[in-house]
Order: sequence, then structure tokens, then C-alpha cells
Amino acid sequence: MIKYLFLCAMTLFCSAGWAEHVTLPTGPYPLPEYSLKYDPARDPFIDGVEAIQLAQDSHRKILIEVGGDWCKWCHILDDFLKQNPGTAQQLHAQFVLLKINVSDENNNQAFLDSFPKPLGYPHMYVSAADGNLLKSKDTAEFLVNGEYSTEAFAAFINKWTTHE
Repeated sequence: MIKYLFLCAMTLFCSAGWAEHVTLPTGPYPLPEYSLKYDPARDPFIDGVEAIQLAQDSHRKILIEVGGDWCKWCHILDDFLKQNPGTAQQLHAQFVLLKINVSDENNNQAFLDSFPKPLGYPHMYVSAADGNLLKSKDTAEFLVNGEYSTEAFAAFINKWTTHE
């Protein structure tokens, strides 16, 4: 397995703002700010350190979602998860979501250089709690008849509930 250490440049740890909550078997956890939106002002290395710590503390994997506010399909994905709270709950229960902005304002190239090139946006990368990249995932694979599918998301999430 190829090890993508987005940790290597991450030596700082910061505390994020907290908003929504996700319920895990061990209780409710707040969602960090970096899980809620694409923000060109955020530092993905700092957020990555925090996501790794949270993933280790909560025994989850990390789902890195790359996109931006300019991206139509990113908004469609966000709306899909808002309209399907059960799917969103499953996703957050299994993963720490780390949204990384890609835009003209900030393409976060230094962070993304260690990842396979995305096929489009939004694009997802599954990482183990220690930062090892496990999977590059084109979100078009979640589409059925041109719409995001709860079944396709559930199959993806369930694949990662086992310890591989």
C-alpha cells in the first residue's frame, strides 16, 4: 500500500469551530468546521492534523472531499446529504469528513500534490486514521440515473465499516 503522508508537513494542531453533531456508538460528537464547508482560507495541513487526531480518538477513517463553492456537483452532494440525514449520519459515523477547497482563490496544490489526480469534483479520498491513503473515489460512482443514490452511498460506507 502506498503511504501518502499528508501528515509530514503537518506539525501544528489547531482547534476548530464546532457546529452540527453526529452520534457515534460512544455518544454525540460535534462536527468540526472543516467538515461543514469548503473554505479557501483554511489550511488543509492544520485541518488534516486535527482530522487525524479526531479519527484516531473516535475510531473512524478520514474522508477527504475535494471541491469548492464554484462546483455545481459539490452543492448537489451537500444538498443530497441534507435531504438524506440517515445517509449523512452513516457517513459521519464512519468517517471524519475533511473538506478541501480547490478554487482560483486557493487550489491547495501543495496539499493535493501527494494524492492521485481527481477525475472531477467533488472527489473523495479515503484515508486510514493514521493518514495512509486507502482509496481514491470518483463521486460520479454514487450517481444512479443522474442523481446521488442513498443505496450507492450506503454500499460505499458499509465497505469501510470492516477493518481491512
